Amino acid sequence: MNDILTAGKVETSTDAQGVATISFFHPSHNSLPGALLTELAETITRVGREAATKVIILRSEGEKTFCAGASFDELIAIEDEAQGQVFFSGFAKVINACCTCPKIIIGRVQGKAIGGGVGVAAATDYCFATAQAAVKLSELVVGIGPFVVGPVVERKIGTAAYGQLALDAGEFRSAAWAQEKGLYATVVDSIEVLDAAVAAFATKLAAYNPEALTDLKQVLWAGTDHWDTLLSERAAISGRLVLSDFTRQAIRRFKAG
Repeated sequence: MNDILTAGKVETSTDAQGVATISFFHPSHNSLPGALLTELAETITRVGREAATKVIILRSEGEKTFCAGASFDELIAIEDEAQGQVFFSGFAKVINACCTCPKIIIGRVQGKAIGGGVGVAAATDYCFATAQAAVKLSELVVGIGPFVVGPVVERKIGTAAYGQLALDAGEFRSAAWAQEKGLYATVVDSIEVLDAAVAAFATKLAAYNPEALTDLKQVLWAGTDHWDTLLSERAAISGRLVLSDFTRQAIRRFKAG
């Protein structure tokens, strides 16, 4: 198997206050191959069930990119619709793991969020970002469309803003725009300030009644019980489109350029 598809890691730690940190990394701008998506989803589910966990911080390593979305190396290797659906279902697993997790998840977005990375940020309950954390749904550029992440992004920023991101697929929107639309709750100037703000907010939440936080989480995600089915259907759409000549050629041009 291509080494780039098996690279990357997911790490966890929990402090004395019950603040659990889940961190992911991939050397290709924190893009997410299928194996890493599965590991991330399973880790969110496991950590969320642990009694010691009061609140979760979801973050990535590095400075410039929070998450570049799908792995183009894996996309180009997809040979049939079944493989395509399985791959895009990886993002569905992460989104569903976040929304069904009984613990509040704080997002820490230190850099650009692209494609599936926007979906990961939108799947957190309260998201901090730096001013460098511009967002882009680039899927349409390569002929796919942001179908799997669509429901969670639309839920967070509204249909009109989601449409703007989805259709203006080649352009970044600023972190200030993302904050105005509700994707980011707070935008700060630097990673140092970001980390301090995230830590302070997590410590505050960890001191609240855990039952109240769990009940509030269920209220915040009301109406998403059908997402297992919905996101699987959306993954099938992307799995079909990724096999098109348009998409194959677009991905090759992207990788070459």
